Formats: sequence, C-alpha cells, structure tokens
Amino acid sequence: MNNLCSTRRDFLKAMSSGAAAMAVPGVLSFCTASANKPNIVLIMADDLGYECLGCYGSTSYKTPVLDELASTGIRFDHCYVQPLCTPTRVQLMTGQYNFRNYRAFGILDPKEKTFGHVLKDAGYATYVAGKWQLYGSSSRVTAHEKLCGTGTYPDKAGFDEYCLWQIEESGSRYADPMIKINSKSIKEFKGKYGPDVCCDYILDFMERNKKRPFFVYYPMILTHAPFVPTPDSKEWNENKRNKRNNKYFADMVAYMDKIVGRIIRKLDELGLRENTLVMFLGDNGTHRNISSKIGNRIIQGGKGTTTDAGMRVPFIANWKGTIPPGKICGDLIDSTDFLPTVAEIGGASLPEKMMIDGRSFLPQLRGGKGSPREWIFCHYLPKFGIDYQKKEKVIRFARNKRWKLYNDGRLFDIPVDVLEENPIMPGQGSKEAAEARKKLQAVFDSMK
Repeated sequence: MNNLCSTRRDFLKAMSSGAAAMAVPGVLSFCTASANKPNIVLIMADDLGYECLGCYGSTSYKTPVLDELASTGIRFDHCYVQPLCTPTRVQLMTGQYNFRNYRAFGILDPKEKTFGHVLKDAGYATYVAGKWQLYGSSSRVTAHEKLCGTGTYPDKAGFDEYCLWQIEESGSRYADPMIKINSKSIKEFKGKYGPDVCCDYILDFMERNKKRPFFVYYPMILTHAPFVPTPDSKEWNENKRNKRNNKYFADMVAYMDKIVGRIIRKLDELGLRENTLVMFLGDNGTHRNISSKIGNRIIQGGKGTTTDAGMRVPFIANWKGTIPPGKICGDLIDSTDFLPTVAEIGGASLPEKMMIDGRSFLPQLRGGKGSPREWIFCHYLPKFGIDYQKKEKVIRFARNKRWKLYNDGRLFDIPVDVLEENPIMPGQGSKEAAEARKKLQAVFDSMK
C-alpha cells in the first residue's frame, strides 16, 4: 500500500494538466484515507451562479446556511462547470470532458462508469435524489425522440436507491410534484413541494445507513425555472402556488439554502458531521432573466453562455475537523475533478482502462497545497449533441485564471474583460498575451 500511495502522490505531483491522467491508464487505485471511510454528500444546485450566495458577496439573496458552511469550511473562488446542465452532469459524474462521452442533451451514455459505480464498488451505500434528466425523457428537452430511453437509468448508474424527478416523464417539479422512487410507478405528491419530498427521502436514507459509509448525490431541483412560490412564500396556496414571476427566484434561493440546512442538521443529529464531507456547487450559471447584485455591481445571469456568467459557479466544502475553517482557495477547479476526488476520499479503485481528465483536490480540502491545475479545458455543444452537430457549432476553449483562448483564435484577458467583449486576435496584444496564447494553444493540441 505504501508503494501505491507513493505512486499516486508522484503521479499527481508530475501532472501539469488534467490530460496527464488520461495518459496513464495504469494508475487505477487511490489510497484509503482511513479504515473508517467518510460519508460524502454532494449537492448541486440547478442554474445557480456564484453571484447568488452571500459568501461570494451577493447582496440580493439570503443564504445563511451556505454562508456558515463557507465560514467553517472552504470556499473555492474559481470553480468552473459547463454552461448547461447535461454537459456538466456528464462531466461531473464521469470525470471526463464532453468530447469523450457526451451523446446528446438529456442523455448519459449507458456505457459510462460514474462516481456512483466507483463508490458502490468501494463499499458505499449510494443514493441520488432530485433532478435526473439523463435517461432520455419523453419531454421536449430530449434532443430527438429517437433518443428517448437510450440514456442511463439511475440504478444502472451505480445508485442503490433514488428519488427523482424526470426520468422517463417530467410533470411538475415543484407544487404537486411527479416523482419516481426506486423503480415504482411515477407518483404525484399532492399538496407537497418537490424539493421537500427529495430532502425527506435523503434524510431517511442517511438514517437507515448511518452505520456504514454512504454517498448521497443530490442534483437539486431548485433553483431552475419556472420561478414560482415556495412553501415559505406568502402566495403558497392552492390557487397561486404555480403563479410564475421572476420575483420568486429570491424565495427559491432562500428555500434551497433551507434544504441544505435540513441535511446539515440531520448529520449533526446522527453524530456524523466529523465523518462526512459536504460539498455544494452549481451546475451552470443563473438564468438569463435574473439580475443579481454583488454590492452595487449588477450581474446578469448567463446560463448557456461560455463567459463567467454561464460557467463560474459557487463551490463550498465543509468537513468538520478536517477542512480548516474559513479557508478561501483560489485554485482552478473543473467539473471533471469531482470523480477522482471522491474516489480518493473513499479509497476507491477506478475501473480498468478508465481515463479521466479530472484531478483530485483532496489535498486542498485538508489544507495542503495539492497539485493545482494550470488550466481548464471546455468542449461544449450548445444544446443537443450528436443529432444536431451539423447545425450547431462546437465551442472549445482553454483558460487559466487570467487568459482564455477559443478555438477560433480569440483571446481574452478575463479580469479586465469578464464579458469577453474585446477579443485579442493573433498578432495583436502584448508579449504577455502572445505567451499566454502559446501555452493555451498547447492545451488544444493535447486534446485532439
């Protein structure tokens, strides 16, 4: 085991990019941190940019629970995902960039191995609740009707149990939700609120599995449109609870925070906080109709765009007694990084020949330097994937914390041009810009 640990550490130290991981498929196992494997709770909000949390400076919304988790844990200031939900979810669950395994919107290729498989094989009880949208539902969001039912069912993605909205069908996600639980027929929870139903089942799962390691993946239903009242809104009644108005977004952010608080309280009640890593992030930027403030600065939601407004999301981790409190980390984090991280935490082995683009940030969680990324890479099909490739342009870029290079040659200095309005074309700009272009072009060359 000591030799294996040394191999893994040397491997991580040697990596100068996420792509290095794919070049060494023989490195398959991670070191077990301890005999008492920690629980892992991974929560992902739907359509929530970094500007929506108080700990990131938001003055538009109230998020006391998440702010407290940040102040007693770690906040990452440079976490980037894909601009839309399915591309992010595929990357998050498989640790691979979209050009390797993204088939279509609303689809997870059934051939793929996920962090559910990895942790289940390592002895974890696994649970997923919230929004699925990876099987190819009959709703209009699926790329093409030929793809309906060709994705992955949750029990085939490594999860022992589930409580999910939108597997085959969609229906309501908020008031009177339509939710499927553990292969039973879809059920309408009359008079209930979808996020509450999912949370109730998560709490029950943790209670039933408190004596063994568990992994809870909670891709939340909140805060995605439609923007409707929550049970804490004064308009929550039978006649008005489906009334749509952008003003309810603030109520939905507050209720999202409240749901996270319920999970934290349950972990405290079970005496599991010190043996549970809780992570929270967004799946993409905020809806474009929503304007938020950080101080006096207005930030327009950028869901679906490749600017920071569409791809920079909040990421908070809390692990009582392990993560140093009040830490702020400026390292680059990519949505492919979560699978290798949870695998290392859980002492899990990766499937044979599985090539990953992500890298573990466990050392940073423990207060160490780790092996931070020098860049992140994005391969993004704007909407529907394989059946629409002839109609839609693939967007690719490589970036570090300052510079961002697109596959069409545009280079941006992000800190001074966050909305990417002033491209620096080849032959233009400073010597520093030319050097950045050269380094980022090398990333493109490695991704062919």
